Amino acid sequence: MTLDQIQQEIIDEFSIYDDWMDKYAYIIEQGNGLAPLDEKYKTPDNLIKGCQSRVWLQTDYRDGKLYFQAESDALIVKGLLALVLRVFNQRTYDEILAADLRFMKEIGLTEHLSPTRSNGLLSVIKQIRFYAMAYKAKAEEV
Repeated sequence: MTLDQIQQEIIDEFSIYDDWMDKYAYIIEQGNGLAPLDEKYKTPDNLIKGCQSRVWLQTDYRDGKLYFQAESDALIVKGLLALVLRVFNQRTYDEILAADLRFMKEIGLTEHLSPTRSNGLLSVIKQIRFYAMAYKAKAEEV
């Protein structure tokens, strides 16, 4: 599936819920499906700055794609991570850098997240894009 197809899939999934309490429950459910991050990756280097809760992001690069694993100690944040990783995981750096994350606005996340959660989510996305830029720069050096 393309990055846009996955975003549309998320938008469609959220469209069945009218109430934001149901949407939050669905976000939490998504987080419950996120594989736990191995303790060896819960290091200060993998800790995302700018998040109120603790969020770790582990990145690997192989076969021309970036692979992400993440975890948070907050339920809603963990669900938000699951959604973001669903969009970005196993993508090329060019796909990540060109991505327009429209799903967040279209499902109403931008209006319904607290400012601290929004800032934290943006910090995660910035970090993912930073990794994409770094791996692209490294590949261009070779």
